[in-house]
Amino acid sequence: MILLGSLAAIAPLSTDMYLPAFGAIRQELDLAAGQVELSFSSYFIGMLLGMLCYGPLSDVLGRKRPLLAGLALYVLAGAAITQVEHLAGLIGWRFLQGLGGCAGAVLTFAIIRDRCDMRQSAQNISLLILIMGAAPVVAPLLGGWVQALAGWRSVFVSLTLFGVLCFTYALVFLQDVPSQHPGDTSLAGVLRDYGELLASGRFMTLALTQALVMGAMFAYIVGSPFVLMDIHGISVSHFGYFFGANAIGVMLAGQLNRALLRRLDPTRILRPALWLPLLGGALLVIDAQLAASTLWLVLPGFFLAVCSVGFVNPNATALAMAEQGRRAGKASAILNSGVFGFGMLAGVLLNLFYSGGVAPVAWLIFAAGLLAVLIGRRV
Repeated sequence: MILLGSLAAIAPLSTDMYLPAFGAIRQELDLAAGQVELSFSSYFIGMLLGMLCYGPLSDVLGRKRPLLAGLALYVLAGAAITQVEHLAGLIGWRFLQGLGGCAGAVLTFAIIRDRCDMRQSAQNISLLILIMGAAPVVAPLLGGWVQALAGWRSVFVSLTLFGVLCFTYALVFLQDVPSQHPGDTSLAGVLRDYGELLASGRFMTLALTQALVMGAMFAYIVGSPFVLMDIHGISVSHFGYFFGANAIGVMLAGQLNRALLRRLDPTRILRPALWLPLLGGALLVIDAQLAASTLWLVLPGFFLAVCSVGFVNPNATALAMAEQGRRAGKASAILNSGVFGFGMLAGVLLNLFYSGGVAPVAWLIFAAGLLAVLIGRRV
């Protein structure tokens, strides 16, 4: 679980730790406004492509070898970023960093599926929610401290060293469970397996509900700084407290979910939990209709939308993975790429439609919650 928690932290650390250094990177590399952000997007593109590759490879080769290969690429790319002198190099190496780093995100769920039954899987993923909830909060603070101490390149030095630790730990301690029934390993066989998963009503229902709820959370991550700081005048220093409170809410929800799983089936927890982002979105939509936004509606709206992840993510993942023995890697790839794909879509939509008010964030969270409830009726 220490290794899996570290692997789960790679993505938020890699995306959030260097956010405070955007200004320094822009100045040193002489970039125009918005160009540094291209390196952020290239990392996500690398992640999405890599996820669809590591899943099939792990179903054939076992989990350990693809994981080590991905971590090695992550370390190599991170080391190269510390030496870049132009935008093209930054974008290219960030793409490769995402391509390598996503191995941990994909294979974490598959490794848990190899070793646990459905209820144990949900309990262990709930435990990982502690890491997943804390990392996005800690990462910008840690990145800002490292950048202030030794410059922006030291942030990527830190990420590279973290990758080396994960690689070493996996190499020494991870006991692989090779696939006993890899099936057709040709490209046609891999595509057929992906097609069967996409055509599976129950699997895709669970994948879409999880992706929609995570999309609502990404809408909060992207939109909350505008709402809280621009509209309500909360200072940058105080914004961290609000962001941290919601992160703590996710972690507490995950641990409450872990306790509930001792008595309840994951399905019985998942169905009511899907209403939380819808209720949170409804509060935000009501707030958007008022003459002046009020924190009495905004804060509980955000809290409900974010906390739902602690209940939905572990149970939807465990249920979706339960029947995917020989293709657990491919199933995990679809689940993870759906989450990050919807997250990117939420960010794009907010940037397109943001008008200076609460409405775009509110309606996006509400729509994601409504669709999750409607689709989740089939669970």
